[in-house]
Amino acid sequence: MTTAIIHSGAIFQFWRGSNWFVRLCAVIAMAFAIIAITGTALAPYDPNLVDLSSRLKAPDLHHWLGTDHLGRDMLSRLISGARISLGTVAACLGLILVLGIAIGGTAAYLGGRVDQTIMRITDVFLAFPTVVLSLFLVGVLGMGLVNVIIAIVLSHWAWYARIVRGVVLSLIHRDYILAAKMAGLTRLELFFKHLLPSTFVQLLVLATLDIGHIMLHVSGLSFLGLGVRAPTAEWGVMISDARQYIWTEPMLIFWPGLALFLSVLACNTLGDAVRDVLDPAVRMQHGH
Repeated sequence: MTTAIIHSGAIFQFWRGSNWFVRLCAVIAMAFAIIAITGTALAPYDPNLVDLSSRLKAPDLHHWLGTDHLGRDMLSRLISGARISLGTVAACLGLILVLGIAIGGTAAYLGGRVDQTIMRITDVFLAFPTVVLSLFLVGVLGMGLVNVIIAIVLSHWAWYARIVRGVVLSLIHRDYILAAKMAGLTRLELFFKHLLPSTFVQLLVLATLDIGHIMLHVSGLSFLGLGVRAPTAEWGVMISDARQYIWTEPMLIFWPGLALFLSVLACNTLGDAVRDVLDPAVRMQHGH
């Protein structure tokens, strides 16, 4: 109960201290999250239902955003695409956090040759741009949504492992950590009770800033035909399908492009706002 009250108070303070644009982005992000969670319950039609007699229809009372080249309802496909696009991002981010915490914590805690070996492997992953590395890994693993998730996780985990290792190394010789060791806590108990919570702020800042980046990765790979495959409704797939109609039916590419733009804009803006609030270095620069 106390934790919930603290969290609610922090959210209230964040909302009250933010400008109108951050608040607008928070509302947009919340709207996309609700759409992604509810999924097909909000969609007026089956997103994959082909009706050639209704192809390329203009918006009307039955199809609010019109239909695509196969007569599929655009609004339904956008809603369904939100669930796939944002769900994939959530899966990627969750796996990245788990992998980064496990590898970074292991390197810092064991130290010595284990730490050196892990950090050299980490340096190899950090040496490549994430987009290039993702494309390479998808080329090795093959096409498909699962392989895209694996590729994105493997191209991003190193940043999180570095942060966890740095924080753990800065704390591992503190007095309260040594006292916890003398109290008989196991290594796992010590890590999860005392070390991991200290990495929360840095990981949260990086994760919120990474959401938009990962979203563009997922949609970009799907646009290239390497991720989600047609006829599945996904924003990158929808943009790819609409390329040939860009001059005759520009709205086919406008709607999924707008959804992707707004979601990335909202996530990046909120990520910057969270960093400004939680990152001690930024707060010191602003004199707080």
